[in-house]
Amino acid sequence: MSARAMRHHPRLLLLLAAALLLLATAAPAAEATLHPVDYLALQAVRRALTDLPGSRFFSTWDFTSDPCASFAGVSCSGDGRVVSLALGDPRAGAPGLAGPFPSAALATLSALSSLSLVPGRVTGRLTPSVAALPALRFLALSGNLLSGDLPSAFSPALRTVDLSKNAFSGRIPPSLLNLRALRTLVLSHNALAGTIPRSVAAAPLVHLDLRSNRLSGGVPPLPSTLVYLSLAGNRLSGRVAPVLRRLPRLAFLDLGRNWFSGEVPGEVFAFRITYLQLRKNAFSGELRPAGRLPPGATVDLSHNALTGGVPPELATAGAVYLNGNKFAGEVPREVAAAAEGGRMRVLFLQDNFLTGIGVGGVPASAAVCAHWNCVAPPPAVVAACPAKGGRGRRRPPAQCGGHRG
Repeated sequence: MSARAMRHHPRLLLLLAAALLLLATAAPAAEATLHPVDYLALQAVRRALTDLPGSRFFSTWDFTSDPCASFAGVSCSGDGRVVSLALGDPRAGAPGLAGPFPSAALATLSALSSLSLVPGRVTGRLTPSVAALPALRFLALSGNLLSGDLPSAFSPALRTVDLSKNAFSGRIPPSLLNLRALRTLVLSHNALAGTIPRSVAAAPLVHLDLRSNRLSGGVPPLPSTLVYLSLAGNRLSGRVAPVLRRLPRLAFLDLGRNWFSGEVPGEVFAFRITYLQLRKNAFSGELRPAGRLPPGATVDLSHNALTGGVPPELATAGAVYLNGNKFAGEVPREVAAAAEGGRMRVLFLQDNFLTGIGVGGVPASAAVCAHWNCVAPPPAVVAACPAKGGRGRRRPPAQCGGHRG
């Protein structure tokens, strides 16, 4: 029948369209579109991992359909190679996956640029064959039960590595810090030991999080590109002032719960830091800020051995924790006024040697504590103290006579 005749028979056109659609879908889509090696790799991943109770992540992994079109967490390139694999339901609080980490299968995904795994109970090791996949730019396996040493080789294309909240042990491999594309490195909450490799100085890092490990020794020179730095909860020691002075872009700094000593460099207060956490160390000497912190910033210098007066430059902060030090003298009027006006929501001064608090009534939104100083705090201040706010309202006079900090 001619084309002109077909235009006058709509039913024939519908039948022809249906026939063409049938031909297009007759062959299994997965076999037609996905590279065979990647197809087998996804099958191996599915055999290795299972949904934890409450998770339905693998419900879409039906191998009679096209993995590139219908599998949750799978993205493919135009030539049928898997380029992104996000394993597990990414919604906050969703159950993760369980089973052995499928290293052998993942290592065959040669075009993979992004690999992520939601928190769950996946066990095993991260092998160099996966970490060094040539196209890999994003690697995030946080919150599982992965263990063993970190790989000795990584992809030179990596920009983000997040292996936090696992059970990795051993040392941080210098090869990881030699990656010239790396911007974000998160290894927190593992069992890593040894020192921080000195090669970190040449890494173009913006975000470095090594908190809650077993790292020891001093802090080597760090890249001046850092905006976020956390080394909290380790066994690091020594003076860090020379290192910190060379990090002018810092907005977040957490060195809490280590053995650092020496002065707190005044320069850090002139940076654009919104969170400054140095609690539970051995910092000493007077605090001499070189500038004022951004409005609303959090400053926690508690449980150190800092002396001298409370700096007025802290008045712009939103939360200030100076408890457990050796501060003396009177609280500057600017700081007291910030607490009274509610601009400073937390002011903890307990367990020092202050002789004047100067804070009267505070709004309900503020918490001010000045227990265990050399002056009895006003009742409104006492009422805001936490349960462990101090050993009493006022130090014995024998501890205050002639004290100079």
